[in-house]
Amino acid sequence: MLDEKLLRILVCPQDRGPLLLIGDDECLYNPRLRRVYRIEDGIPVLLVDEATTVSDDAEHERLLRRAKSIQSEDPNS
Repeated sequence: MLDEKLLRILVCPQDRGPLLLIGDDECLYNPRLRRVYRIEDGIPVLLVDEATTVSDDAEHERLLRRAKSIQSEDPNS
């Protein structure tokens, strides 16, 4: 799992906004730009050119629900 301190300082390289952790280190998500950044071997790949864009509204909502459920399970949030 990504370190909580690291998660607090990571931002989207495009808009400098906060990112949401999805799943158990599955990916980082920017809901404002709908960009997904993958995590490889515990290392976030924060390259705009390698991010994928979520164009489907249902997928966007699914990612938001998963992020919210993760945050609500975190006793430190």
